[in-house]
Amino acid sequence: MTIQWYPGHIAKAERELKEQLKRVDVVLEVRDARIPLSTHHPQLPQWVGSKARVLVINRLDMITPAVRQLWTSWFQQQGETPYFTNAQQGKGIREVTQAAQEAGVQMNQRRRDRGMQPRPVRAVAIGFPNVGKSALINRLLGRRVVESARRPGVTRQLRWVRISDQIELLDSPGVIPGILKDQQKAIKLAICDDIGEASYDNQQVAATLVELLQDLEDVAQRGVFAASPLKTRYELDPTSFSGEGYLRALADYRHQGDIERTARQLLNDFRKGLLGAIPLELPPT
Repeated sequence: MTIQWYPGHIAKAERELKEQLKRVDVVLEVRDARIPLSTHHPQLPQWVGSKARVLVINRLDMITPAVRQLWTSWFQQQGETPYFTNAQQGKGIREVTQAAQEAGVQMNQRRRDRGMQPRPVRAVAIGFPNVGKSALINRLLGRRVVESARRPGVTRQLRWVRISDQIELLDSPGVIPGILKDQQKAIKLAICDDIGEASYDNQQVAATLVELLQDLEDVAQRGVFAASPLKTRYELDPTSFSGEGYLRALADYRHQGDIERTARQLLNDFRKGLLGAIPLELPPT
């Protein structure tokens, strides 16, 4: 299975985003808490350059406090401060706003030093599709202004919105590399619904999810997150199966042998958190 997805609206948005970045003071890089490494755009450091950057790890509700602490420690070791948010419920939003405003204070001090008038800080939210950028912006605004939904490709064009007298924010469509060289990361994007459904096969992706959960079982047993989520949810132990074998067995057990229906159910259950708060990535050791 090879996963590639680069629709025309993303290519157009990327060109416009690069142009708008010239006007921006601070970049809010939004990632998915379940896969914070896979949702880092490899070209972002080049785009951001010397601008201030605020690292936002969204979907806090999809990981456990123990996993959050592991990532916090790891990012701090890399010299970064992660801001964890749940944009759907508004958690962590105040801290993100403060971080953006602090970047604006520094920007305006430089303007004053050059004899220029202060102005609102211009920020932009950048991230892969469906990581929660629009939901984050609505929370920052305190009202629903931009369209938001838990599926990739909702935002199609760039739009400036004023959050307050201090901050203007640019909402942009999700951006993704033109070529996904790392297919392991691409599969995780598919599992988490951070890439268009037309790019992958549900059955193959669901089978890979089973295998990833099997690989993570040792970590789960150490109490980092709930162990045996598939056995708990479906009353069918995956231990003795391959990913595809488990999918077939689960289809026979619950859906009269309908493997496609089973694959969709499994992926939807993971995406909605019905298997529990489970990360697909942990900090490198």
